[in-house]
Amino acid sequence: MYPENTPHAPTQRAMEVHHPTPLPPAVATPAPVIPVQPGTVPAVASIVLPDGRIVTGYAIEPTHPEPLTAKPAVSRAAVNVALGGVGFLAVCGGLLLLTTFITALTALITQLIILAAVIFGGWIAVQIFGASGHRGGTTVNIRKATFKRNHFHG
Repeated sequence: MYPENTPHAPTQRAMEVHHPTPLPPAVATPAPVIPVQPGTVPAVASIVLPDGRIVTGYAIEPTHPEPLTAKPAVSRAAVNVALGGVGFLAVCGGLLLLTTFITALTALITQLIILAAVIFGGWIAVQIFGASGHRGGTTVNIRKATFKRNHFHG
């Protein structure tokens, strides 16, 4: 964490050391032994292991857990009502989103139409009020022009 050639030592923190407190030894008082006579003599079973050893012991019967109490079945009508409510909420949410989308799309189209009108109107205004000295094409003084055989000579 710290390089070996560092000229200063890391800061020291005050540390408090906790030592465990020894507990007094527990004195075991033996419980009274009450002899109980088993109702039947359990069977002794012997098993031969693969390595040749023999293990002898009492057979233990597996304990059977108490049967679980059956849960009452949920009525089909209650399930249908719950699913219908969830479906209705989903449809309402979808319609709300669809309405919002259509409103936003309408506003966008309206703004695009207004933008096109402003740009086109500006172009028309420049054409009308722009410099009238040079409009392109040829300027001809009609009074001096002569027409011969339906041809214009200027």
